[in-house]
Amino acid sequence: MAERTATIERDTLETQITVSVNLDGTGKSRFDTGVPFLEHMLEQVSRHGMIDLEITAKGDLHIDDHHTVEDIGITLGQAFAKAIGNKKGIRRYGHSYVPLDEALSRVVIDFCGRPSLIDNVDYKRASLGKFDTDLFHEFFQGFVNHAQVSLHLDNLRGRNAHHIAETIFKSFGRTLRMATELDPRMQGILPSTKGAL
Repeated sequence: MAERTATIERDTLETQITVSVNLDGTGKSRFDTGVPFLEHMLEQVSRHGMIDLEITAKGDLHIDDHHTVEDIGITLGQAFAKAIGNKKGIRRYGHSYVPLDEALSRVVIDFCGRPSLIDNVDYKRASLGKFDTDLFHEFFQGFVNHAQVSLHLDNLRGRNAHHIAETIFKSFGRTLRMATELDPRMQGILPSTKGAL
């Protein structure tokens, strides 16, 4: 089986980012982004998605975290698109429900080739520590636009903003794992009746 890995570099006046992914990994991760809370969330994606993930980023954090968080989402989306290749044999669709105490979230994805983000998450607080919760949307929008996926994020219940965020990212990881897995019954087959994704 060919390795499904990719390394993408993004270099702008605002950020310099390198993302490496292995879709068939063991959940190992290493981060150096200057945004600790996002790193905590990305660790959940890696561990629960069984995706090896390395991200380094240098951004204009002296202004705020916006450009760095958004551009990590963009670069991660590009890395997934490259690693997944022609999409032959993948399951294409993924979904997951994840609880954490009082919080419950659902994430659904389709590697359809068309970007669409439906984000129904109210984090209850404007920030988690120093992290602006509005930036979660920017991260996912960047990912969706560049991975070319349809992504639905739904927090079904929850009071604690940290719990809500953690259920979204854990569910995102498990959803990615399901959708990108190779289905032994779909060997060499594109999961679409249109013949293109």
